[in-house]
Amino acid sequence: MRAAVAARESLLSIGEVLGLLKSDFPDVTISKIRFLESEGLVTPQRTASGYRKFAPGDVQRLRYILGLQRDQYLPLRVIKDHLDAIDRGLQPPTGETPLRPLVSVDSLVRPEDFSASKPVRMTAGELCEAAGIDSKSLQEIEGFGLVSGQEGFYSGDDFDVLRAVGALLAFGIEPRHLRAFKAAADREIGLVQQVITPIAKSKAPDGVQRAAETAREIAALSVALHASLVRSGINSVAR
Repeated sequence: MRAAVAARESLLSIGEVLGLLKSDFPDVTISKIRFLESEGLVTPQRTASGYRKFAPGDVQRLRYILGLQRDQYLPLRVIKDHLDAIDRGLQPPTGETPLRPLVSVDSLVRPEDFSASKPVRMTAGELCEAAGIDSKSLQEIEGFGLVSGQEGFYSGDDFDVLRAVGALLAFGIEPRHLRAFKAAADREIGLVQQVITPIAKSKAPDGVQRAAETAREIAALSVALHASLVRSGINSVAR
């Protein structure tokens, strides 16, 4: 009930909306806002007595519309296409650029994320303390091949893996359940190797560098694909 009251209190009259927009768009008028409503570009709520009430999202939408008209001289027909794309969670169309989600997994996974980082050497005790894992859990996790110490030391990659594993353990997932992740990662690594080995062994002077760059790009794409498939499956289950 409190949320509903707060939502109602945040609604604005058309005059209040005009006051908010005037500083950035001096030429805007109440008639202009009503016209945009009549064209279906903005749909404010109506009170029982018929007065318009605008939510913060309506004001943001009006700013977007007026900005496109002022800065890009776009006709309402094109602006409607932009708004339709945004309403469907897509990037507004621009020229030959195809529609795509406003926030996508591949925009969050970059090839540079797979660049070699500065070497880190952590003892088992340091690793457990930093990742919040006890030594028994570390032994079990290492037994399933998720991390692997070398000469008693662990790398920064081991820390990242262990931190993620620790977070999953908090949900009641056991280390043995995570073997599938390791198997999937090994298969992806094998696929990357198939692609980059001929590049690295080529006689080109920059073959090794190009192989490394290609590996990072494929790795980023594979992670994006994996995340997209998992997200799609979870969304299907949650419906």
